[in-house]
Amino acid sequence: MPAPAAAHYIGVSESTLRTLNLPRRKLGAKRVYDRADLDAYADALPYDGAVEELPEW
Repeated sequence: MPAPAAAHYIGVSESTLRTLNLPRRKLGAKRVYDRADLDAYADALPYDGAVEELPEW
């Protein structure tokens, strides 16, 4: 996805997104972010505050 959409997806500004050094893919002359990479980045962030135990499925 393009930078504006990727930034919105993870809840940061475009300028912050560009400082995160996330991988981008080439789509013709454009550079886009892969949602899987954005999800992996967000999943690796630490939790803030208490975390409830998740039920085992």
